[in-house]
Amino acid sequence: MQENHKTELILFDLDGTLIDTAPDFQSSLNVMLEKYNMNKVSLSDIRPHISEGTSKLIKNFFNINEDDSEFELLKSEFLDEYNLNMTKDCKLFDGMTTFVDFLDENNIKYGVVTNKFFKFANPIINSFSELKNIKVLICPDHVKISKPDPEGILLACKKLNTNPLNTIYLGDHLNDLEAGLSAGVKILGCVYGYSLDEDTLNKLNYPFIKDISEIYSHLNI
Repeated sequence: MQENHKTELILFDLDGTLIDTAPDFQSSLNVMLEKYNMNKVSLSDIRPHISEGTSKLIKNFFNINEDDSEFELLKSEFLDEYNLNMTKDCKLFDGMTTFVDFLDENNIKYGVVTNKFFKFANPIINSFSELKNIKVLICPDHVKISKPDPEGILLACKKLNTNPLNTIYLGDHLNDLEAGLSAGVKILGCVYGYSLDEDTLNKLNYPFIKDISEIYSHLNI
């Protein structure tokens, strides 16, 4: 059972937690698949794979291994295409605007700790005026080891001079939750995202939310 410390900081994972980035991943991947005469993918096809990273997307949908001579070329092509599309159709998850407004009104700081590189994460976040008060963005560029290592979460807490015990980290992947536990913050799994399911979280005894409206009951203000 997680202790109920005063909530001073909310940290979000990015893809599948704060922002639904799947539509732009889908359109970018479909441009690539069409180019190589392969079948296009639906949103439901791609969502479960987004939180695993670009390499896993390429491996899964092009049926290619990382040691294949074409792998890095395909990955580079995909990232170039994604760079063109990444702010076109992504959106905040339903209820997120109301939630960040609530955080602002209650002087609770919030930020992002993601495994998405800064060159992609920063423009996406900046495309939403609703997120103008984000206080910190930690990407792989800023740490030695990415999640599930706790370094990024601890760095965000340090930058905002906030005790991890007074921090909640929300994520939609087990790597997020494991990083949060290692950092000593309170964790919340986001079942509305891309990778987590209730059965797995119940077996692990990890707290979770199925809808953003459920976050409020986990805050201690």
